[in-house]
Amino acid sequence: MLPTVELIFKYFPDLDETQKARFMQIGELYQDWNQRVNVVSRKDVELLYERHVLHSLSIARLLAFRPSARVMDVGTGGGFPGLPLAILFPKTDFLLVDSIAKKIKVVQDVAQGLGLHNVRTLQARMEDIDETFDFIVNRAVAPLKTLLYWTRDKFRKESFHSLPNGLISLKGGNLQEEIEEADRSDAQVFAIKDFFEEAFFETKQIVYVSQA
Repeated sequence: MLPTVELIFKYFPDLDETQKARFMQIGELYQDWNQRVNVVSRKDVELLYERHVLHSLSIARLLAFRPSARVMDVGTGGGFPGLPLAILFPKTDFLLVDSIAKKIKVVQDVAQGLGLHNVRTLQARMEDIDETFDFIVNRAVAPLKTLLYWTRDKFRKESFHSLPNGLISLKGGNLQEEIEEADRSDAQVFAIKDFFEEAFFETKQIVYVSQA
């Protein structure tokens, strides 16, 4: 049986009715868009709730974003992890950035379709962004060293969360070499299999690097 929205409700049982409705709708919106633009692979669109939505929400197991916090999703692609996180944290401000116009158009349309008023989208490269954020999230965009270079001057000075402001990356595989190349022995790695039991997450990890 293919994973459905019930997978989200399983791990996040305290969603309000608006959040539930949006998570139900997000699958329909991506199915529709994927018939026109290859936002995610044909196989993965059938497994959207596991491989994209729940994967994105693993970040919420690490950290709950506070109201009025500012979060940027760099290289958002089809809107992950930014859009699922924006549904879960409706009072947090999200900026979803990608350099590819086609992808940003999809993200804009899905965000509007979901009625998300806490999401902005921007077609831009990182060096052109003149804003600061509490956290910058991403999924399989670039090596850690590159990500840290791109985001080095993009963090707010004051921290208000349980973790200091920093970079949160969804990655897979053996990350030891990547962390060594970035010269960040302080990077923290969290296994997503500790949060979710599905086999897909067996090798998936979250890497957090503080900018304090």
